[in-house]
Amino acid sequence: MEDNKLFSEFPPVSTEKWEEVINKDLKGADYEKKLVWKTIEGFKVKPYYRAEDLDNLEYLDSNPDQAPFTRGKHADNNVWDIRQDIKADTLEAANALALEALERGANSLGLCACKVENIDQMKVLLKGIHPEACKINFTCSKNYLHTLQLFLEAVKEGGYDPAKVYGSCNYDIYGHALLHGNYRSSQENDYNEAVELINFAKENLPNFRVLSVNGRHFHNAGSSIVQELGFTIAAANDLLAHLTDCGLPVEDIAKNLVFNFATGSNYFMEIAKIRAARMLWSKIMEQYHPQCECCLKVFINATSSLWNKSIFDPYVNMLRTTTETMSAAIAGADSITTNPFDIAFKESDSFGYRIGRNQQLLLKEESYMDKIVDPAAGSYYIENLTDSIAQYAWQLFLAVEEQGGFAVAIANGYVQTEIEKTAQQRDMDIATRKTTILGTNQYPNLLEKMGDKITKDSNCSCCCHCDNPAIKPLSLYRGAEAFEKLRLATERSGSRPKVFLLTYGNLAMRKARSGFATNFFGVAGYEIIDNPGFKSAEEGVEAALKANADIVVLCSSDDEYAEITQQACQGLKGKVKSIVLAGFPKDMVDTYKEYGIDEFIHVKTNVLECLTKFQKTFGIGIA
Repeated sequence: MEDNKLFSEFPPVSTEKWEEVINKDLKGADYEKKLVWKTIEGFKVKPYYRAEDLDNLEYLDSNPDQAPFTRGKHADNNVWDIRQDIKADTLEAANALALEALERGANSLGLCACKVENIDQMKVLLKGIHPEACKINFTCSKNYLHTLQLFLEAVKEGGYDPAKVYGSCNYDIYGHALLHGNYRSSQENDYNEAVELINFAKENLPNFRVLSVNGRHFHNAGSSIVQELGFTIAAANDLLAHLTDCGLPVEDIAKNLVFNFATGSNYFMEIAKIRAARMLWSKIMEQYHPQCECCLKVFINATSSLWNKSIFDPYVNMLRTTTETMSAAIAGADSITTNPFDIAFKESDSFGYRIGRNQQLLLKEESYMDKIVDPAAGSYYIENLTDSIAQYAWQLFLAVEEQGGFAVAIANGYVQTEIEKTAQQRDMDIATRKTTILGTNQYPNLLEKMGDKITKDSNCSCCCHCDNPAIKPLSLYRGAEAFEKLRLATERSGSRPKVFLLTYGNLAMRKARSGFATNFFGVAGYEIIDNPGFKSAEEGVEAALKANADIVVLCSSDDEYAEITQQACQGLKGKVKSIVLAGFPKDMVDTYKEYGIDEFIHVKTNVLECLTKFQKTFGIGIA
């Protein structure tokens, strides 16, 4: 063709040629260690992908709105619900926030019905809300069947058509057991209640989905993406098996399912996860031989992660929720909940809700992401991530099946133990700063104080408790918590240890190491006293003592430490609580310890462990 003439000027470059150039540039360095990323999920990600990497991906032959639905459920658009989950102390306050959300762009609401016990209270919650014009999702309830009965009564009294009302119930049998340590009543009774809910909805609210599987619980307990997906499809499959044994048609169950995933900061991986979820669920549903292809489609609600949110430097959370919302939108989620940026430390208000809502509105109204079907299609990288996540999640699914199914796997603690192992690894990566939580374990705002702004426990739930658990509960937490406790303890102690940076010699090295030390001790809320550089150890010691320093950090090059360390230690020992050296000149470590160096801080230091020791030195308790 005419337009291909341009490409004839640029002959193709083979993979072998690329590899040849890469290895030359590496100058003998290990290719695997330098360029291949081994994810916490267990698979390897190459430094680049080419068209040939798509050759064996079978699902690429399908179009959007075709099985296995990897490319989405719509052939002509990428529309999703802008959902806002409302949390408030009273029904009146929840209603006011819900109306504001609807007026300003939301078309789906998540409402807690724990305090709704009669029709009058249901009317208070729904006052002014048109249930045919927006979706109503009950996120929490003491009795979901009773809640639906009250909802139906309110719908009819308002003159609305129940057949035109869409929404869902967050009735998650296994999720409840994992959060509370027990089933709601008993495992068998919970299955029976699920049957009642499905039959009630089928007869009265045909467009209401009443069953949920909350993969977000796994995510917010520290799981990997593969674990979140693998355990979610395992739980959903187990639910299918048990409910079909109860006599329900598989079609009724499938049409009532909602997958609730969390989306974290791993942008491309999160896109791939949601695409892989549709593919795997389609493959599983095929084995049940449903009568209509619509049963192969699963409804996915994506909620921004709680695990990666921070109390300190909270506006960074806006950046996190932006990429998380983009991941969900590009992946083709059916519904997206963008949590308020300040959800980790306070009850959200109109401003927090507005920011979360507007992030989705921007993606729709200004970025037009709802107009493009499967925006990630054809990306060599994302397609391979989708395939890798699907393969590894499927292996995990099979491992759960070998246990006897998901219910058995949580009863014997398999699921919880596997997630704990990953969470421990992720915690270690944060403690050693292999993983950065901006503003928390790296690059802190040294002047920020947050203690008086915390008005709630970020992990509390209106209905989450564990009395005499028969099943080992999942521990939901945020990755930033351990570092936050250190800094909050310092803040509340009323006494900030002074860290004096004794800088000397080579400008580049002393600047680099003083910056490193500032970040290191700053994350615990210590007062940092930086300096432009001293001409001698004696001058630095004199300035440190004059400043009443608690910790003195020597900041220089490895070669120049030999010039100042002994003199500095002689002048400081016994007069300050700790003498620290920034770096790790391994040939001289024992010698410097003999001089009086108490601690070496460097890139391989377990920062959390080290700072915890300093807190004990200063008598600062950690809650």
